[in-house]
Amino acid sequence: MSDNPLFLERLNRRAFLGASALSAASVALSACTTTDVAPPPVAAPPPPSESAFGAAASMYAARVDEGYQLPAIPVDKLDPKFVRQIVSDPTGEKPGTIVVDVSEHFLYLVRDGGEAIRYGVSLGKAGFGWTGSAVVQARKKWPVWTPPPEMIQRRPELAKYKDGMPPGPQSPLGARALYLFRDGKDTMYRLHGTPEWDSIGKNASSGCVRFMNQDIIDLYSRVNGVAQVYVRPNLSAAGKMTAVSNRTAEPIDAGVPRDAEILK
Repeated sequence: MSDNPLFLERLNRRAFLGASALSAASVALSACTTTDVAPPPVAAPPPPSESAFGAAASMYAARVDEGYQLPAIPVDKLDPKFVRQIVSDPTGEKPGTIVVDVSEHFLYLVRDGGEAIRYGVSLGKAGFGWTGSAVVQARKKWPVWTPPPEMIQRRPELAKYKDGMPPGPQSPLGARALYLFRDGKDTMYRLHGTPEWDSIGKNASSGCVRFMNQDIIDLYSRVNGVAQVYVRPNLSAAGKMTAVSNRTAEPIDAGVPRDAEILK
């Protein structure tokens, strides 16, 4: 190998250029093979059946029902948890059973497949609450409301309805009533509609279970035979054990109308 300085300088220059080219090639190769790859999108879980029954605005829109004009519910003022929806069944009861959770102001209609339809409801105000069991044994569309004597005594202005208040959107029983019986006798308690949509989620009634009219119409359409009803202080095991108690609430209605449908 020559010790000529000019030869050594040329050799060193060639080595430098070769190393630089190799380094550039490595960088270029690295740039092609290590670019970040976005992870594949995660598929959204399929929505539950009838998950929203359509948009809330559609569910609670104004409508004509059996010849009566029902006003729209202002859904923008509703707490979303009280909008009718399908949820996982928290009750453990068999399909067709109705369970009221007093602590949360929810009513559940148990369905097949571990699901339940949940409705927001209004319950008895202080002194008028109750828990217990009953069965839906009659139902009526647009029922006549007749205040019972106890209610008239407490509120004399209702005496004008002692023979019944005609049905309509302003009736305290609303668009539908499901009549609750125990041991074959009318308890005078009802699952019923109300024009007072803003009472949902509150303790505001005289012991019965109130729904927005659009919701009681939906529940009515699904209860076609005798249905077991439990009104519980909560859905805990203890709440279930203490669910049956004596009546403490004032009845809201004097009796089942003669033209009500008796369920079997």
